[in-house]
Amino acid sequence: MTTTISNSNLTASIKHAGAELFSIKDNQNKEYIWEGNPSFWGKHSPVLFPIVGTLKNNTYTIDGKEYHLPRHGFARDMEFQLVDRTENSATFSLRSNAETLQKFPFAFELQLIYTLKEKELVLSYKVINPGDLRIPFSIGAHPAIALPNDFNIYSLEFEKDEVLKYNLLENDLISNKTKTLETTANLVPLDYKLFENDALVFKTLQSKSLTILENSKPYVKITFEDFPSLGIWTKEQAPFICIEPWFGYSDTAENSGDLFKKEGILVLDAHQTFQSKFSIQLL
Repeated sequence: MTTTISNSNLTASIKHAGAELFSIKDNQNKEYIWEGNPSFWGKHSPVLFPIVGTLKNNTYTIDGKEYHLPRHGFARDMEFQLVDRTENSATFSLRSNAETLQKFPFAFELQLIYTLKEKELVLSYKVINPGDLRIPFSIGAHPAIALPNDFNIYSLEFEKDEVLKYNLLENDLISNKTKTLETTANLVPLDYKLFENDALVFKTLQSKSLTILENSKPYVKITFEDFPSLGIWTKEQAPFICIEPWFGYSDTAENSGDLFKKEGILVLDAHQTFQSKFSIQLL
């Protein structure tokens, strides 16, 4: 099942499986989302919930009891329900059930709301806590922007002039080792060598938007005002770049396993709602 929304400038299509965006086309029928060729990476733009990244031993504890979650959680692999739709917006919902409670012992509702505004797609997240327990969670985006031409003609322009320090991953976990991206006038030329050690993980950034340039011309802008952390990722020779706004990231090797004490975790009080959003703008 898929749902398509549109306005005079854009058409966006979303799978009900994972409520995953798999297409944004302009009114010239140009595609901006990675096609999902599994020889590189079989996803397009999955939601990361209730964790971002990898847990140490794929395991965490709540009140001393062990639970197991795969990398980036389970929401991206589950069927969402379409609960509201207009010509230019669609809302998808995933509620906790017997399957999720085996992996994550909390009642929740996760909503993804897609809205087209002129040449921009806004993706809003809602995490609703209907129960009496506090919920520890992370949430993140993972959109893959298609780069149809030679990778080296693209660059990333950060909103602000800042030191771009990122943490290195070791065995999929966050290490204490850091590197700094070299910039010229806030620009980082894309090179596959940047990703030899997997994703670049920025725990904090001053910039709240990032523009992908094609031959020095603005191509796509990702705005993530609500999100404190960012991942940037691709695979060797893959014709896409993932710009990933996050709340939270992988465990450290020293992590205790207690999900409430995990670095970067959010905690949602009983009967409260968490909301955040980011946008993809075609330029």
